[in-house]
Amino acid sequence: MNRTQSVVLGEVEVLRIVEWQGPFLPADQLVPQGGPGLWEENVGWLAPHHWEPESGMAAAALQTWVLRSGGRTVVVDTGIGNDRERPETPMFHRWQGDFLGRLAEAGVRPEEVDVVVNTHLHADHIGWNTTEVDGEWVPTFPNARYLLNAADDFHFGPENSFDGGKLESRLIYLDSIAPVVRSGQLERWEGVHRIDENLVLESAPGHTPGSAVLRLESGGERAVFVGDLIHSPVQVLAPSCSSCFCVDPEQAAASRRRILERAAERRELVVPAHFGGAGALEVRCTPGGGFGVERWAAFA
Repeated sequence: MNRTQSVVLGEVEVLRIVEWQGPFLPADQLVPQGGPGLWEENVGWLAPHHWEPESGMAAAALQTWVLRSGGRTVVVDTGIGNDRERPETPMFHRWQGDFLGRLAEAGVRPEEVDVVVNTHLHADHIGWNTTEVDGEWVPTFPNARYLLNAADDFHFGPENSFDGGKLESRLIYLDSIAPVVRSGQLERWEGVHRIDENLVLESAPGHTPGSAVLRLESGGERAVFVGDLIHSPVQVLAPSCSSCFCVDPEQAAASRRRILERAAERRELVVPAHFGGAGALEVRCTPGGGFGVERWAAFA
């Protein structure tokens, strides 16, 4: 796969920056309620980009979306970040990646970024919020507003003892959020937050208390960046099935169904955080209250 791909939706250019792609977790662990039949019955299109039948592993991509909208550069999620202490997540522990190099390949310089959107406060979505300079964590994007739903800032932050005293939540907040708070660049929002004439953030809680989706509407074209509301395509087929990472699985399922219903009705391109392959899709309603894949929308 090319490390940078792009598409134009109305007046907005969307760049896809792929940092890593491969097997991630056993499928029955990632989506515990799915059951093996859900994967096996759809092997023809789940493999190889979303599932490896031989190993039983769900596949995923770590990627960032860059939107050029209304004269601004907007970065949606910032990956894992290098040199982070993540002892409870071995895959992410002291990660070494070339995120900034890949941004540069796409023509994106950190000082030119105007807005950073964190769809939620999990390790693989906020890591490059900061970089280490002379032993201190500082904002990677020095001129950007960082947008984070206030519910996630509270839940994972010091007011809630870092997610009720969890070590990794404390580490994540202190190296990737607290420096942005100190710099005065963090902007907390609630409910609905308009970025510009093309882009609107909307709360979609469940995966985390402050999980958000980003809506794009420009020139008659629409997309919704759903973060981790949908980890795997099997959750399109069975929207009641939440991932193992959801803080509130029932609330996540309700948010997922609401977002998918609107996407099907309005023909929005659904852009999840971790889909490999085509990376995005249009959905349709199916008999029985589920959803299906109308078409894949590959980035080129």
